[in-house]
Amino acid sequence: MKKALLIIILGIFVITAFCLDASAAKKGKKVSAEEIQTMSDTIDNLTKKVYGNALLSPDDNRNLIDVKIKLDNQMLVSPDIVLAPLYYKAGCIYRLREMNSESIECFQTILENFSDTALAPKARANLKAMGVEVAEVEDKTEEGEEEEE
Repeated sequence: MKKALLIIILGIFVITAFCLDASAAKKGKKVSAEEIQTMSDTIDNLTKKVYGNALLSPDDNRNLIDVKIKLDNQMLVSPDIVLAPLYYKAGCIYRLREMNSESIECFQTILENFSDTALAPKARANLKAMGVEVAEVEDKTEEGEEEEE
């Protein structure tokens, strides 16, 4: 009896914690233009270091993680097309550093949320180069032309 009661109380606690996190994410503010510029500058600096074959310092790693967390949090609140280039650049940095799971996550975010941008084909190509199977998207303009005929 005590075990069942303990399990029920624990279950209620877990569900309450999950609901609070979800509601906090929904109430979150949109990222400001200044924050987006700061994230973009951070990613650009890290990209320069990676391309220059420089090692990333612990602060650099922390900055990259911070940018990724901010991007993911913003996606929970409201996806914004301004985030697509940041996800692409982060995915490229992760790929160059051979952090494939993080890279795949960034590129898939582009395909799932920003498939109508110019970065979607680039993200798809990166995923294919990494050996990830990606479903081909049918071109909507070709479908529309065929239906008209």
